[in-house]
Amino acid sequence: MANKRDYYEVLGIGKGASADEIKKAYRKLAVKYHPDKNPGDKEAEEKFKEAAEAYAILSDPDKKARYDQFGHAGVEGAGPDFSHGFGDLNDLFRDLFGGAFGGGFGGFEGFGGFNGFRREEPQKRVYRGRDIRVRVKLTLEEIAKGVDKEVTIEKNVPCQECGGKGAKNASDIKTCPACGGTGQIRRVVNHAFGQSVGYSTCQQCGGEGKIISNPCRSCNGTGLVRKREKITVRIPAGVEAGMQLTLTGEGHAAKNNGINGDLLVVIEEQEHPVLKREGNNLYCTTVISVPDAILGAEVEVPTLDGPHKLKVEAGTQSGTVVRLRGKGLPTVNGYGGTGDLYVKIAVWIPKKLDKDEKQAVEAMRSKEGFKPNPNKEDRNFFERIKDFFD
Repeated sequence: MANKRDYYEVLGIGKGASADEIKKAYRKLAVKYHPDKNPGDKEAEEKFKEAAEAYAILSDPDKKARYDQFGHAGVEGAGPDFSHGFGDLNDLFRDLFGGAFGGGFGGFEGFGGFNGFRREEPQKRVYRGRDIRVRVKLTLEEIAKGVDKEVTIEKNVPCQECGGKGAKNASDIKTCPACGGTGQIRRVVNHAFGQSVGYSTCQQCGGEGKIISNPCRSCNGTGLVRKREKITVRIPAGVEAGMQLTLTGEGHAAKNNGINGDLLVVIEEQEHPVLKREGNNLYCTTVISVPDAILGAEVEVPTLDGPHKLKVEAGTQSGTVVRLRGKGLPTVNGYGGTGDLYVKIAVWIPKKLDKDEKQAVEAMRSKEGFKPNPNKEDRNFFERIKDFFD
């Protein structure tokens, strides 16, 4: 999951892209990297799968919403399955191409063959700012309730002197004569399948589509300056270490007043001194005396809400686990309820006794009630809990 590229970056679109724009972006990539067009090209095949996975998530409103908030962690396992080839992509292609690919990937007949295939005319380049990733450490108490955290970041913002244009005066910005402002140069290529049209980055303007004769001194013509900002991040209850929250548009600004990047907030957990977390459940151990185990008692155990009084039944064995329902952590957005707290009870056996204490224990040794004699219920119970704290 950590090595996956951002799905919006894969499709070359911004967070505000419409459903039609998402479909159009995927259609271009699907045609470009289709296995039938690139036989034996493993890199093209991987890009084809990557684009398909991005489309499968972003074209589904529910999956897209989870991805926008939690990144890849929110949609893990929700993409297409490639373990048995490309079967899962048939529905995507029927949706996009109206069945032009048939039941599998037999060719591009639906496009009139390669001889009739033409790339679309280039559109004006829209830049997207880089994302910013920060890490936020949370206590279990903060995770249980949700919390607002203030983070300080440095990011690129539009230059105030030139309004992000790169020059103070409009007369200092000229459309590139070589590419006509598109940032790309059109070229026609003849090959065995016919004639196709391709585009390359304009060398005269470096793909910018414009030439600045008198750059702004504040930003050196980039249209961007560095700024330090404090941003308050709302952390929902129930998050886990490694989860990533996305604040759309709070990343670096882009050149030419393009689309801002995002602020990616990665969750880290501070280790609790007593409680151990596993998913939404919590675990802890409390130690009681031999008399309390024999006679029963009321002891305090820690919870995220403060101390909780736990009744220890008479005859409690060391290793007994007591479940406190609802004393664990909530799931994110509350969809899965709240976990439980499991308290393991350990009976303290003293190592040193004075003379009177030894005599008292010695007197108990011969008593029938103090001889080990676990019944069937005890054995079954221990079998059920033995894996909790191995």
